[in-house]
This record gives sequence, structure tokens and C-alpha cells, in this order.
Amino acid sequence: MKTKEEKKERENMVNIDSLHDFYSIDENNLLKIINEIYDRIENEGLKPIWISINPRSKSLERVEQLLRIDKINRSPLWGIPYAVKDNIDVKHFHTTCACPRFSKEKCEENAFVVDRLEEAGAILIGKTNLDQFATGLVGTRTPYGICSSVFNREYMSGGSSSGSSVSVAQGYVSFALGTDTAGSGRVPAMCNHIIGYKPTRGLLSARGVVAACRSLDCVSIFSETIRDAQLVGSIVCQFDAKDNYSRSFQIRSCPWIETSTFRFGIANEETLLFFNDQLNKQLFVNSIHSIETHLGGQSIPFDFSVFTRIAQLLYEGPWVNERYVSVGQFIDENNNDLDNVDPTVRSIISKAKNYSATQLFQSIYELELLKKQINELWKQFDLIIVPTAPTIYKIQDILDNPIELNRNLGYYTNFVNLLDLCGISIPVASRTDDHLPFSITILSHAFTDNALFTLADRIHRLLARFISNSNRLVVSTPQLSTLDCGNSLVAVVGAHLSNQPLNYQLTQRNGRFVRKTQTKDCYRLFVLNSNEILKPGLIYSSDNEKGHSIEVEIWCLPSSEIGSFIQLITCSLCIGYIYLKDNSIVKGFVVENYAVENAPEISQFGGWINYLNSLI
Repeated sequence: MKTKEEKKERENMVNIDSLHDFYSIDENNLLKIINEIYDRIENEGLKPIWISINPRSKSLERVEQLLRIDKINRSPLWGIPYAVKDNIDVKHFHTTCACPRFSKEKCEENAFVVDRLEEAGAILIGKTNLDQFATGLVGTRTPYGICSSVFNREYMSGGSSSGSSVSVAQGYVSFALGTDTAGSGRVPAMCNHIIGYKPTRGLLSARGVVAACRSLDCVSIFSETIRDAQLVGSIVCQFDAKDNYSRSFQIRSCPWIETSTFRFGIANEETLLFFNDQLNKQLFVNSIHSIETHLGGQSIPFDFSVFTRIAQLLYEGPWVNERYVSVGQFIDENNNDLDNVDPTVRSIISKAKNYSATQLFQSIYELELLKKQINELWKQFDLIIVPTAPTIYKIQDILDNPIELNRNLGYYTNFVNLLDLCGISIPVASRTDDHLPFSITILSHAFTDNALFTLADRIHRLLARFISNSNRLVVSTPQLSTLDCGNSLVAVVGAHLSNQPLNYQLTQRNGRFVRKTQTKDCYRLFVLNSNEILKPGLIYSSDNEKGHSIEVEIWCLPSSEIGSFIQLITCSLCIGYIYLKDNSIVKGFVVENYAVENAPEISQFGGWINYLNSLI
């Protein structure tokens, strides 16, 4: 029987940083944590979270192996417990896809992503329950028992990655792998008030994953914090030459993440649906207001119907044929086996027989046309914010109406992979009336993952109070480290300032204004001799008596545009380090000494604009 102090101590040790801190106190705490997890499973039972468990003896052997590694050589996930959705291969385990008869032989090797986790020192606890063949957003389509929300047993856990999300929310593991073809890595995260990260398609290899829609599938990550999701994602994000759809990580610049304002699209009043759930609607409205008020966001309503049309193509169009390619033959051969094949899953996958190759190409053409319409919408904003799901249903209601309610749950998720977007589901609040959770999802283009992580961490800390259904505060967890978002900051002092003649050289390269500030008081400003436009030259002064603080603007440019921007610099100007008044350092325009030998000094004006105004 644990004391209250011991329970409180364990409650604060679930995210990765907390566990590593606990291990640093006493290495034997690793053994303590792993044994405690297995004690819980033995006391509470496998079902409905787990389909199979890594034997305690195997995990304890793993602990002994990890303890023999010198501290200096320990990997980032050393000693961290994790779970894997049971449509992902793990060596010596059956991969059931929540269908007992599906897997006849144990796997001979790990999925690519599992190998990366093992190399990083993580400890597998077991494989988790799911909607059969990863077909569903509800978590009820399984013979291994129905997972429920950790907030209320009458309500859904979300699917298809139901067991993975609950294993994290209940504190069994620090993170879990799921999959996300149409929202299965996001809806379960909402139902259990945790983070659900759906990466850019192909960043996490799907080799060793039983396909749902092979061209669209993503391995997803559930965790308590954004920091943990990003860390795990960075470890398993490796190019896999043996996966046809694997992609190398290439950062897409997001200058908006560096600025004090950003633009985000939201569905307009006519297309913002909650299926009569007024509580979720109010929480979404409140969340948007807070993001605008405290984080500098600017919401831009738009007609969401073009996204819903794309969503319909996934489950109500020929893309369902990809599910048939994966498991259709098995379902046909077991058509009368009601104990193994879920009837709803069978009905969905069997629809593939209704579509022809002609219809597939017609849908591909329609998708490309819809993408062009959406590309026009993207010109208005930097990202999109949607409710993760419009509502949360009782389990019994789903059992009574499995198709329609599942369709409703995918209203804000089904289009994402067809459009090659990445997204993160972020817990923001619990409903005051029934205490059920609510989340929003931020979405943007492929390869903007790092920028979304950065914003998601800010939103999570702003809007969510507790981690899942615990008493642990979100703000007490470590913040996300600075990530490379493909941007470069540049300080400009003269003709490149806002509303000045050369400012277009920044805006044409998707540059975004960040802030106005001043240098340290160790600079001098001169008017340069030029046959072109009037421009100043900034120079560092080693003479403290002559130095001044000069006004500058900080702009953010995509790193890929820096080269072409530098090519525009005229003779005598160059890019160097500029020391700012707030003690930060940024690259910016400076001038070579020879260019100011006979130039008039204007340092006393404190900036170029003040000087120009003096000429009027």
C-alpha cells in the first residue's frame, strides 16, 4: 500500500524530463518505476488498454542492460517506458490489428520506428488496443474491450489509436505510438486531454505498419507535453530507403513564428459545426479569443466547405480501396467470422468493391481542383485552427449509430493527409458542466512541424491547466527548447526599413516584420555617398564617448532566401553582427570603415527615420 507521499511523488514523474530527474537521484528508481507499471497492469488487468504485454522479465532484463551504460553515453530516451499500437510490428509479438485471427506468426523484426526507439534507450511495456484494422475514430470496434475516456467511463476514448492514448493518459507510459490516416492520432488525444502529434506524411517511416491507406498513413505520437512529443518525433524522424513513402526532413520556413502577430484561418459561422454540442462551441470560441488576446493571433474566417468535400473523398470515395488492398482478402476469407471481424469495419472496407479505376481517377482530378481552391485560401493565413473533434459521444450512442457519429467526429480531421498537412492536437480546457475534455488542432503545410511545435507549446501553457485527468499543472513541466523553424533574423537600419524604398526586397522574399528596437550605445550612423537612393551606414564604435544607440527594425526571412538577399547588397555594405539593447545579437547591415571617412555623421538623430524627418 503506497503512502500519500509516494503517490504524489509518482504523479509528478510521467513526462520524460521528470523521469530522468528521478533516475538521476538514484539509478535504482528505474527498476522501481518499471516494476510499478507491471504491478498496476497485474492489478488492473490487460483489457481494454492492452492487447499484449512485454513480459516483466524481459523489461527487467532491459533495465539491467540500460544500467550498465555509462551516464555519459546514455541516449535521450534512456529508461523511458512506452507503448505501441498493435498495428505496428514488434519483434516476437503478434500484430493483431485488434483481430485475433489476423496474425498467425510472431514478427521477426521491429518496425523501423520501434528500432529507433529501442536504440534511444526506451523500454517497451506492450501493444495497445485499437479500432480494428485502424478503421474508425471511436475506439469501439474491437473484440479486446472498449477503451473509454479517462474522464468518464461512459464516453468514448476516441480511435483508432484508443489504447495508445489511454496508456499515456493513465500514466502507464510517457509516450505511445499510434497511427493517423484520418484523425486517429488526434481524436483520441482530445478524448483523453493529451498531446496528439500527426507529423508531416512520410517523416516517420511506416515500414512495419499494417497499412490502412498506405499512401496516406502516418505514425503518430501521444504524450503529455509538446516537449516530449517533439523529442520522440526527432528521434524516430529518419529517412528509410526501404519505405516507398519515406521523406527526408526539410524545414519549411515559417517567418510568422518569430513575429508578434500571426494569421490563422477558422471555419466561418456557417461551416463551423459542433453537431449541437454547445459546450464545445463555447470552449472553441474562448480558445480563439485567448490566442488573439495573449499570443498575437489574428483569426480569419473562411468557408470550410471545400475541406469537407476533400474529407468525403477519403471514406466516401475510392480511397477506401487502399484499405481493401491491405486487408480486403482476409476479410473476404473470414466473412462469416463474426467473433473476429467487426461488422462495421467489414462494411466500410467491403465498399471498395463498388469503386472502379475510372472513379479513382475522377476523384484524383477533383482533389487536384480542390487543392487549387485551397491554395488561394492559404494566401490569407499562416495556419489553420480547428476543433480537434466537434463533440465527444457516449459509447452506447456510438454502438447504436456507428457510421454517422464516426463521420461527424472526422469533420475536422479526414482531409488532412490528402492535403499533405501536419498537425498537433492540443488540450485547452475541460467543460465546466460535465468536466469532459476539449482540444483544438493547429494545422499547416508539410514540413512546418517545428513551427507548429513552437506555437503548440505556447497554446498548451496558455489554455490548459492540468495534464490529462491529473492534478499536475501544465506550466510546471519544462518548456520546449528553441527549434529551427527555417528562419533568419536580419536587422535593417535604413532603406530597408518599413515604408522605405528597398523594403520590397524583404517582402518579396516573404520577409515578416518582427519588431522595432535599438542597438547598444556603441554604434555610429553616417549618410553614405551614393549615386542611387539615399542610405545610411552603421558602424561599430570602440570609442565609448562617440557611441550611440541607433533605432533598427528586426525582420524575419526564410533562411532559403538569405543568399539571394545578400546578393543585392551594394558596395561597402555588408552583413555583420549587431549588438542590441536587450543584450541579444542579430545579423544586420553594417558598413566598411573606408565608406564613412568623409561621410556626414547623423548618430545624434538616433535613427534613419528621425534624420529623414529633419530634412522635411
